[in-house]
Amino acid sequence: MPEASKRDSGRKPQNVVVLLLDSLNRHFLSCYLDEAEQRARRVATGVGAWADIEPVATPNLDRLAARSLRFDRHWSGSLPCMPARHDVLVGALDFLWRPWGSIEVWEDAITYDLRRAGVTTMLVSDHPHLFECGGENYHTDFSAWDYVRGHEGDPWRTRPDPSWTGTPALPAAPSFVHHPYDDSRTYFRAEDEFPGPRTMQAAEQWLRSSARHHDRFLLFVDEFDPHEPFDTPTPWSGRYDPAWDRPLMIWPPYSTDTMANARMTPEEARQVRANYQSKVAMIDHWLGRVLDALDDLALWDDTAVVLCTDHGHYLGERDAFGKPGLPIYSELGHTPLLIAWPGVEAGTVDALTTNVDLHSTIADVFAVSPAHRTHGRSLAPLVTGAADSVRDYALLGYWGRQVHIVDRGRHYARAPVEENTPLAMWSNRWSTMPIRSRPELRLPRPDKRAALAFVPGSDVPVIRQPFAPGDSLPFWGYGVECDRNYLHDLDADPWQTEDRAGTAAEKEAIDVLRAALDDVEAPAEQYERLGLA
Repeated sequence: MPEASKRDSGRKPQNVVVLLLDSLNRHFLSCYLDEAEQRARRVATGVGAWADIEPVATPNLDRLAARSLRFDRHWSGSLPCMPARHDVLVGALDFLWRPWGSIEVWEDAITYDLRRAGVTTMLVSDHPHLFECGGENYHTDFSAWDYVRGHEGDPWRTRPDPSWTGTPALPAAPSFVHHPYDDSRTYFRAEDEFPGPRTMQAAEQWLRSSARHHDRFLLFVDEFDPHEPFDTPTPWSGRYDPAWDRPLMIWPPYSTDTMANARMTPEEARQVRANYQSKVAMIDHWLGRVLDALDDLALWDDTAVVLCTDHGHYLGERDAFGKPGLPIYSELGHTPLLIAWPGVEAGTVDALTTNVDLHSTIADVFAVSPAHRTHGRSLAPLVTGAADSVRDYALLGYWGRQVHIVDRGRHYARAPVEENTPLAMWSNRWSTMPIRSRPELRLPRPDKRAALAFVPGSDVPVIRQPFAPGDSLPFWGYGVECDRNYLHDLDADPWQTEDRAGTAAEKEAIDVLRAALDDVEAPAEQYERLGLA
């Protein structure tokens, strides 16, 4: 594949299509890793017993990759779901200031700027977090939006369909606590009624009916698959674990030391992993409908197509499942990114990139300038070959957990010292991830310790609420490992099996992290809690 400096400069796109598949694991995709590499990674990260698992068949992702630039050093920024969407749609790192929330009053989504510039914007999504407390205003500045009901935590139905027997919803073990999807799934009458297929059909229909009626457009497809529940009908279910003869295990635990603590048997763990594979295969199939529409309408000639994700998902690597209290190893943070650009041939990009850069790229394509402080760098110079790099580092993390920095060949995770304090939340939209099964985990209200402060680049006052040891914390701040840092050489040890924290190399990593925090003007309490003050 051609190097960046040798590529044709291409043409500036008229339109952009973003295809965000939630929890898409880079190390499952054949366009990134061949079968031998996938097996070697499983052995290195603790799933050697499953090294014979068949790679996922993704002909449509491969089809997109065949005409795209494949970004090989792309990393998440703010985790998990809604913080990642804040990075992409708002362009400002979220996790140093707050855990999970809506667009704040001092900032705007890219769709606000595009609307003022006369660009039509369309959202098609089955992602329930976009339409609940803590994520409810990301869709409001789109020209139009289509919400497909029934996925995961969407409170769509109050009881199972009494006539569901015989529908494609195969018997499945219930979630560890009752989940809305356990009822919703009984209403799907055919494969094309599952949320993922319906979302892809809606995106295809919008392209065919409306795309050529607008001078310029952004189509944002926020598809919750392959996020759990890993529920598929035939012919997808059982494809990667044909010997399983019990109810499907579609809900992964969120756990560490899963096998060591007998939380799951090896057979159950394999079943969960296989159902994830089936979910990837199914949504890849329906993604083909969108690619067909792009073909039929000749949109590749003037449209940039971006395939991305928010983060990965542990599926037995390091004996972990879900997104538990582990550092952000590459299985979770090193994510796929494909960009097809008019006039640019397929190739690879070895430059370091992160999710806030997608926001800057969209702003660059449509020549808009957000008024609030952003942290991204446009990827257009990498795509066209005008530059070999656009950033020296990428910051990533969850609020209240380790702060990670990735640079050219190094990944450093800095843990809080002592009791994970001082810690503060900065927000004027007081919300966090709703946990229906654990109402006691609701976000504590601001108290008399709160004060008005200012985020970098803004004159809008914001509530800054400090937390002390023993306080109830927002959901993602619980159970944080303290006094244990991690350092990995990504070139010599890409699967992160050798921890070099505590060696002389850590001092340089600390200096790089401190400089990166200075660059984004991180809150003072972050330096203190990380022992960097």
